[in-house]
Amino acid sequence: MAKLKILVVDDELSMREFLKIFFEKEGYLVDSASNAKEAFQKIQNKNFDLVITDLKMPGATGIEVLRRAKQQNADAAVIVITAYATRDSVTEALDLGVTDYVHKPFRVEDLKHVVRSALEKQTLVRENIQLKAELGSRYGFGNIFGAHPLMREVYELIKRVSETRSNILILGETGTGKELAAKAIHFNSKRSSKPFVVVNCAAIPEALWESELFGHKKGAFTGAIAEKRGQFPMADKGTLFLDEVGEIPLAIQVKLLRVIQERKIQAVGSVNDEDVDVRIIAATNRNLEKMVGDGGFREDLFYRLNVIAIQMPPLRDRASDIPILANYFLEKYSTEINKEIRKISTEAMNLLRQYRFPGNVRELENIIERGVTLEQSNVVLPESLPQRLRGIAPSESALPSAEIPAQGLDLDEALGKYEKLLITNALAKTNGVKNKAAQLLRVTFRSFRYRLQKYGLDSDSDADGNLDEDL
Repeated sequence: MAKLKILVVDDELSMREFLKIFFEKEGYLVDSASNAKEAFQKIQNKNFDLVITDLKMPGATGIEVLRRAKQQNADAAVIVITAYATRDSVTEALDLGVTDYVHKPFRVEDLKHVVRSALEKQTLVRENIQLKAELGSRYGFGNIFGAHPLMREVYELIKRVSETRSNILILGETGTGKELAAKAIHFNSKRSSKPFVVVNCAAIPEALWESELFGHKKGAFTGAIAEKRGQFPMADKGTLFLDEVGEIPLAIQVKLLRVIQERKIQAVGSVNDEDVDVRIIAATNRNLEKMVGDGGFREDLFYRLNVIAIQMPPLRDRASDIPILANYFLEKYSTEINKEIRKISTEAMNLLRQYRFPGNVRELENIIERGVTLEQSNVVLPESLPQRLRGIAPSESALPSAEIPAQGLDLDEALGKYEKLLITNALAKTNGVKNKAAQLLRVTFRSFRYRLQKYGLDSDSDADGNLDEDL
């Protein structure tokens, strides 16, 4: 942070000198101005990362310094120090984009913390802007992934494989952005002007697989009252994205292998082959190699799909991306919902940083959308976050300690707390779908419903629906 530049504006010489010396010792480059006019000149000649200004000064006020700093550099962070804050001055400063207020008298450690937070946020904003520009130019779409080195490796791999015709297998947990990666590959390839067709393999009934993939002729079976085009011909010359490819039945895997090898399909009820030119990108959150060993997935098909593998890292392994993504989603949903939500409070951001995110980026997006929707102020506060973030300490996201205190413990109570935590995490990982959460925990659905009621986690939704968001 040694290269970050701070301007201190205060008409009191002792305050200016104290802050200059203090923040220089912290490793910043610090300049100072004794009044607003002098500050204007310095702001015009140099881009400062942060301006710390007194509110009440002879001549122009700190509000004018704030306004001039934002005109010169819209990304600059500005902290106002004052003992005379009024509702009008606070409202005006917020409208102009002030980063924070510090009230006199203040503890220097508090100011130090505010400065660090402001500069951290400003750095994240810059990375966010740079990242969106990079993704837009490289991959042709405006979604955001993150800035962590693990994601940088994914970007570089996407760039390289996009230029090939090879089939791609994208691996990763639910919510890590597998479909976004698939879109990035397609829209940066020579097929970008052709269709990108998504097939949700987990949602197709077994009896309809052939019809869904290859189409059918009128009268091919009971209920086939009209001809239907399949997903493969719809994706001709483009890309077919097979999401959750591990859910494809073995009987259909044989037919899919033939299509990949021969580049021909046959609609149900037809005797003629149809040529197709389709690039396949498959994705799964399951261990396909283990499925091959267990006989649940064909080995020959696995190697046909797994020409190039891309591993999407879970959000917990790149926690430094949480503030970047959270602020991106804040901007997105503030615009969509048309609410003036300016930032995420420090306390709320700390809760986000500490959470393990079993549902990964998708869960983070849902949390921020919920926060923006429920928040009544212009800052997302902890009260607008789900209870699972507010009620679970960071240490509770891992296995509990097996240490037994000297006074002993209630075993049933301890096991109950851990069971409730596992159930909550399973529901978060499956986006609230109860039957899938039961499968994750390897219990019957009836047993799972009993446990939901036992811990007060049940809702009025149906068996396969989503639970209330505030778990």
